[in-house]
Amino acid sequence: MINSTTDIKPLFVFSMPRAGSTLLQRLLASHESISTAVEPWILLPYIYTLREKGIYSEYGHFLLVKAVDNFCHQLPNGQNDYLAEMRMFILRLYSKAANNNATYFLDKTPRYYLIAEELFRIFPEGKFVFLWRNPLAIVASIIETWEQGKWKLYRHKIDIFDGIANLVETYEKYGNQAYSLQYEALLSNPATELQQLFAYLDLPFNPASNTQPIELKNQVLGDPTGVKQYKSISKEPMSKWKYTLANPIRKSWCRQYLHWIGKERLGVMGYSLDELFTELATIPFNSHLILQDLLLIPYGTLYCAIEPTLIKHKMQILPNWQKLHTHT
Repeated sequence: MINSTTDIKPLFVFSMPRAGSTLLQRLLASHESISTAVEPWILLPYIYTLREKGIYSEYGHFLLVKAVDNFCHQLPNGQNDYLAEMRMFILRLYSKAANNNATYFLDKTPRYYLIAEELFRIFPEGKFVFLWRNPLAIVASIIETWEQGKWKLYRHKIDIFDGIANLVETYEKYGNQAYSLQYEALLSNPATELQQLFAYLDLPFNPASNTQPIELKNQVLGDPTGVKQYKSISKEPMSKWKYTLANPIRKSWCRQYLHWIGKERLGVMGYSLDELFTELATIPFNSHLILQDLLLIPYGTLYCAIEPTLIKHKMQILPNWQKLHTHT
């Protein structure tokens, strides 16, 4: 039941990064009953107070989790009370950020794939949209958008592996409470797909206004390229990814990646393993960046093994040597 202080309902879009979620957010926000913010991220740290792994912190996250768990034991209904208060806190924030006439607040945060299952439990009244995209197109878009075409996927291993696995697993559990949409279908038949999606949300659909993506305020996160390149829905992203993956090193990696995802998971997403293999095989040969890829692939393996981000953090405190407390 919704808090008496607000009648706002949460609406979540779950997707991989570079799967078209910003476009979908801009389309949904064209409806007067849907308010949003670019990428709130606010639920991640709160839910992680119940997880021992996944955070490196100055305060010692493992002890925090033990302390929170111990605190929950003193609550009348244990952890359920803790989650209920978290829910009310988030709903109040959504309500404050929403327009006065909004029914929904749309929280589109790609890394929510890490906590998607918890969100179904915390917000039983919520609406949940799973947005899928050809995983090879996602890989290409990550490379082009954030790595300037360089094969630095090791920086995005959480997204391309944990992200897709968690999304599929959660959808298999809660798909009957959610709405599933393919990015390619949205680009090909926007009016049809959006009409069905708004029906799921119990909102009227206006083809003239609700198929035109609006501009989002305070665009700090989210899609840094599509919002500039496309002022309306375009089919171009459906094919332009192929050039990025055309050299034989990248095609070989993509074949292994598709095998890892597997026929079953791709089927949940609405894709055919055989069709993706065929599409990959038909990409014309391109020798672009082969030598660079051969160097970056072993570097990426080393990067994942030694976690240089943590080493960088340690190096940053060296100038302030007092924090090392060498006298101890």
